[in-house]
Amino acid sequence: MDKSKIEVIGNNHIGTSLKTPMREDAFAHTDAEKISNIQFHFSKIMEELGLDLSDESLSGTPYRFAKMYVKELFYGLDPKNKPKISTFPNTYGYQRMLVEQDITIDSSCEHHFLPIAGKAHVGYIPGEKVVGLSKINRLVDYYSHRPQVQERLCLQILKDLQEVLGTRDVIVVVHARHLCVSSRGIKDKESYTTTLDYGGVFENEDRRAEFFNLLKNDGNKV
Repeated sequence: MDKSKIEVIGNNHIGTSLKTPMREDAFAHTDAEKISNIQFHFSKIMEELGLDLSDESLSGTPYRFAKMYVKELFYGLDPKNKPKISTFPNTYGYQRMLVEQDITIDSSCEHHFLPIAGKAHVGYIPGEKVVGLSKINRLVDYYSHRPQVQERLCLQILKDLQEVLGTRDVIVVVHARHLCVSSRGIKDKESYTTTLDYGGVFENEDRRAEFFNLLKNDGNKV
């Protein structure tokens, strides 16, 4: 890919697919092997920048960096880390909207590997199944912890919940600030990005308005 196209894709935050782009051999190495390889290559990056890795403060940085990438920031790349989302019969027949809001988004832009920080708000209309509220948070966290494009993150959360719950009646909103916008390029410190997707009854404008009114009222927090 030529450099001009690279810049266009990065500066415009363009995503290329719904699925996170992964190599066929993505899981050929163990986590320990990945950490070792990343540690080696990141030490070369630091050396190329002119940093002295014999300094006590810097000597352990390549290892810390590699471990952070594999075990923390990008743990959501590995399907074995996907949380088990248990559902339960809707025995009490609850049929109104259920909203889980202000879920922390702690992600990374796949174009510059800089932080994306914000909140997700998820709503659904229970059918025959309901899901534990903390499981929604865990699912959001899982999809956040990988190199991401915000539009894809929103869609991945939506599609997964629709499949788990067996209903299209799901809505997802993500508000987030991108460090690749605030710390480089335009360097806009105040702007944030909002993405939204939904299905089923939320195709109806009144149902979407009901959802947004609940967010606006902050759920009458106690």
